[in-house]
Amino acid sequence: MNYSRYQYPDEILKELFKALLKPRMIEEKMLVLLRQGRIGKWFSGIGQEAISVGVTSALSATDFILPLHRNLGVFTTRQVPFEKLFAQWQGKPSGFTKGRDRSFHFGAPEHHIIGMISHLGAMHGVADGIALGNQLDQSDQITCVFSGEGGTSEGDFHEALNLAAVWDLPVLFIVENNGYGLSTPTSDQFRCASIADKGKGYGIRSKSIDGNNILEVFSEVDRIARRMRKNPAPFLLECRTFRMRGHEEASGVKYVPEKLLEAWSKKDPIAQYQRFLLQEGILIQAEIDALEQQFKWEIEQGIRTVDGEPDVVDTSSELSEVYAVSNHSTLASSDSSQHLRLVDAVSDGLRESMRMHPNLVLMGQDIADYGGVFKVTEGFVNEFGASRVRNTPICESAVVGAALGLSLTGKKAMVEMQFADFVTCGFNQIVNNLAKTHYRWNHAVDVTIRMPTGAGVSAGPFHSQSNEAWFVHVPGLKVVYPSNPYDAKGLLMASINECNPVLFFEHKKLYRSIEGAVPDGPYTIELGKAASVRSGEEVSIITYGWGVHWATEQVDELGLDADIIDLRTLLPWDQDAVRESVQKTGKVIILHEDTMTGGIGAEISAWISEHCFESLDAPVMRCASLDTPIPMASKLESNFLANSRFQEQLLKLVNY
Repeated sequence: MNYSRYQYPDEILKELFKALLKPRMIEEKMLVLLRQGRIGKWFSGIGQEAISVGVTSALSATDFILPLHRNLGVFTTRQVPFEKLFAQWQGKPSGFTKGRDRSFHFGAPEHHIIGMISHLGAMHGVADGIALGNQLDQSDQITCVFSGEGGTSEGDFHEALNLAAVWDLPVLFIVENNGYGLSTPTSDQFRCASIADKGKGYGIRSKSIDGNNILEVFSEVDRIARRMRKNPAPFLLECRTFRMRGHEEASGVKYVPEKLLEAWSKKDPIAQYQRFLLQEGILIQAEIDALEQQFKWEIEQGIRTVDGEPDVVDTSSELSEVYAVSNHSTLASSDSSQHLRLVDAVSDGLRESMRMHPNLVLMGQDIADYGGVFKVTEGFVNEFGASRVRNTPICESAVVGAALGLSLTGKKAMVEMQFADFVTCGFNQIVNNLAKTHYRWNHAVDVTIRMPTGAGVSAGPFHSQSNEAWFVHVPGLKVVYPSNPYDAKGLLMASINECNPVLFFEHKKLYRSIEGAVPDGPYTIELGKAASVRSGEEVSIITYGWGVHWATEQVDELGLDADIIDLRTLLPWDQDAVRESVQKTGKVIILHEDTMTGGIGAEISAWISEHCFESLDAPVMRCASLDTPIPMASKLESNFLANSRFQEQLLKLVNY
């Protein structure tokens, strides 16, 4: 391996060696502890240290880095205390995730490090969002995100590269090409000659370098970073290296040809660099021996400290720390009001939130000059500017990831799904990144996702789904679903005030078909609180969304004395309101537009049976749409919807 000093002084060359040696010694100790059963799993970066260390050393301490499994050198170079890392690996309460997640799956904002989730590629969109946040703050910081060569096949990787290119975001995409995705060689992963070629299709500068040469990595990243600070734009840097051990220790390396292992062992980044420093007289062996003794002592001290820490299981903390505690109080509404359609109330609430929160950024397809397909954001660009009202490419996953990244920089983000159906393309970011971040490492997630939803407009199976139940099952999310203009504005403003991820469902059929009085100015409605639409003694109807209007129409037609509860928030839902209604009437039916099996009605029905059984005078009933995809033809759609069967089931319950 050929080294060039690049005119760096001896002190920098020595510091780079120290930074290389420390993670290697920690890893060697961890492998011993793994065999002893004192840590549960290990992903070895032995042979790849020059990339993590070189990149981190070249960047500013305030540049965010998003590393992966094998990037211990990022943490040690950023001076993360070893005992804190070891507590994380042992699942101790003093670890970054208090035992809730593994290895490097955590955030340490104080060190400007945001750790991974297991889904490869998912953090690339988050890096875009962090870079966007810094850009909006007119900071010269850059964001660096790591990937293995296997992760470059993920859609998240490509979406994030495209988004970074379109928005000229200062993101440094580092790809550690170590030859294998678990056991799959690069020849079975892609056909391009170099991973650096993948940047060209997105108009991104790219380069491939020797990832085992610490000086080449350090100098190249230093050069790239200087240029990015002056002229913000993304860069893709492929670092060629090799993984000397298995994907994780249980995998082994039997699938790797022995000659290949022998060849790469001769390119060990630490042994080669140490030889160079000794030959040049920059280091002497006594200095190396002293460093090894120092690091060995630090490691042993850290292990002893953490080994004595007791394991703690506190169920109340586990439950209470799924969500961040919001510090926003409820805003009372004004006395003056105007008559608005639901779509106008949503727009008004969003506009008031933009005025209230200068750090709120809107993102979505066609939401800028066009105003969105439902015209909710029409005119917003003129008032708030294109930097805060941002058109996006068609890349839902990257955009939701970017929303999380914005939140990590202290911003609020709103993402508009053009249709709720399209949320499937961003599903992983929502259920694994947004929902779990606070529980995992205690960071608030200020993200609201608006979801135009529902049937009644003959739009067929890909523009009409009621998919709210998918998300009610996910701890860490909040799910809101207004049925009228007044609630739509107040609940949306409350959702944006939240410091937790909220999915805000807006029924397309109701957008322009219902109107109501909506107070002027800002106001909020507390999330998690149901509304009493009508008070009665004969039967309870628990519903939300379009179901509120179905229930009201049927009760009026039949002349029933019904208690109608509009849930408004589906996660968390108002158990007290449901209990009170059931105790009052003794008969309850749960009505929703979503399909029957696995719907929210099943959860509420089970809860009522468990907690209100003695108050019941009849079986709990459910009325929902057919267990089929939603058809397009209007007559088929009408037959599909729950309303076509609701009157029959309601009378059956009343007459029980």
